[in-house]
Amino acid sequence: MGETKQLWWKDAVMYQIYPKSFLDTNGDGIGDLEGIIEKLDYLQELGIKGIWLSPVYRSPQDDNGYDIADYQDIDPMFGTMEDMLRLIEEGKKRDIRIIMDLVLNHSSDEHRWFLEAKKSKDNPYHDYYVWRDGEEGVPPNDMTSCFGGSAWEWVPELKQYYFHQFSKKQPDLNWENEKVRQELYAMIRWWMDKGLGGFRLDVIDCIAKEPDKKITGNGPRLHEFIQEMSSQTFGKSEFLTVGETWGATPEIARKYSNPDGSEFSMVFQFEHIMLDQDGGEKWDLKELDLVELKKVLSKWQKELYQKGWNSLFWDNHDLPRAVSRFGNDNEYRVESAKMLATVLHGMQGTPYIYQGEELGMTNVSYELSEYRDIELLNMYQERMEKGYKEEEIMKSIYAKGRDNARTPMQWSDEKEAGFTTGTPWIKVNPNYKEINAKSQIHDENSIFSYYKKLVQMRKEYAILVEGSYELLMEEDPDIFTYVRRLFDEKLLVVANFHGVEREYDLPKEFEGATKILCNYQEEVAGKLKPYEARIYYIG
Repeated sequence: MGETKQLWWKDAVMYQIYPKSFLDTNGDGIGDLEGIIEKLDYLQELGIKGIWLSPVYRSPQDDNGYDIADYQDIDPMFGTMEDMLRLIEEGKKRDIRIIMDLVLNHSSDEHRWFLEAKKSKDNPYHDYYVWRDGEEGVPPNDMTSCFGGSAWEWVPELKQYYFHQFSKKQPDLNWENEKVRQELYAMIRWWMDKGLGGFRLDVIDCIAKEPDKKITGNGPRLHEFIQEMSSQTFGKSEFLTVGETWGATPEIARKYSNPDGSEFSMVFQFEHIMLDQDGGEKWDLKELDLVELKKVLSKWQKELYQKGWNSLFWDNHDLPRAVSRFGNDNEYRVESAKMLATVLHGMQGTPYIYQGEELGMTNVSYELSEYRDIELLNMYQERMEKGYKEEEIMKSIYAKGRDNARTPMQWSDEKEAGFTTGTPWIKVNPNYKEINAKSQIHDENSIFSYYKKLVQMRKEYAILVEGSYELLMEEDPDIFTYVRRLFDEKLLVVANFHGVEREYDLPKEFEGATKILCNYQEEVAGKLKPYEARIYYIG
């Protein structure tokens, strides 16, 4: 059991902040580092041990900061390097580590490396990026960017194309070039020396791309590159690293999160997140099948047990709000938000709470002009041109648009939800008068208080950290229930995933168990109420 103490992130719960939407202290309508510092006590009250911060580096903000122009500077929009160092220090005082979001696959086209690279083919920085000769209008191949259009951008003065898997303002770095790798490792060590607690590595499984073979994710040299980076930077330290890996299978994830520390602490995998889409596009909606969800989550629980480590999450800055997506954000908003939390936090892995999730914040339905996300606006344009009905497109946006997660944090029922004294960069969700932190912090039945209990339980019950996992009632279409076991201890999580009442009796081995958590005040014998969730313990 000594290992748990050594690896601080095993019994910890993380909290993701999207700084632009968290708290604005200077009235410009954009959240800032000062705002995060101001709310550290709130996060300490919740019990979290690490903050994953979406990018705050200097950036033209073409893709919300995932286009980095300087890895070693802070964007003035968020504050200064002094503010960043103060955040790290103030976090430490509260036993909260700061995890920065690091983009190593690409930089901004305004990064000094790329400005140099564009000057000439002989420039020492030219080979920091991925170039191919060609002629205008005839790209090297038909690869497309994740944001639509060709993945190749023509530079007339060089008569060459550069490769970009994302926006054309995000040229891909050439990891085949050892100088690029060494520059990035030096920068990582620089941040580590500043007292940083870890990195979340954006689209890290795309760094070993081979565009001539149309390979982006999981390229042949991927693990070689990651192991080299780890051994020269954060390997074997307490530093937390979580890779964003859309293409991961449990087998690959075991490599990424090998307990020997040769790669990362853990990865984000997204298999469960794709279950309510019809085919390859997230905008094509379908009902979530609970039986399928249980199979996918259980597979990851079982296959990484003692061989790797899971990250647990329902939502993030790229995904819609969990309660609107998988729960019921109307009459059962409170119950279903607590139910979803119970199912997730009962599993093995490190849970991540996305800002506002602990309050049960919901999706929004705005006019098109009120949205800001590049991906969403491009999709609207493309689908209108293809002849989709506008109401169908808007329905997809309401369900899956990234701006659902990016509306300002709802602190109070005051103007603009207490987020800003100015005009927010994106409209505040109109339901902030009912849903806000101020009304929940001191209410022992609130969603916030329920999350607080779950965070605390992970510290109190070793079984949540180290126990094995077994799914029960696999084929049941409404009930998600599983058992965790550790030596003589047993823990049962049972949740009604839907808004119907269901008959339910405790398994024999849990007769006489202590109920340690429930999202309803009273229960009915032999029944589960809509979205009811309970945890039982025998120890």
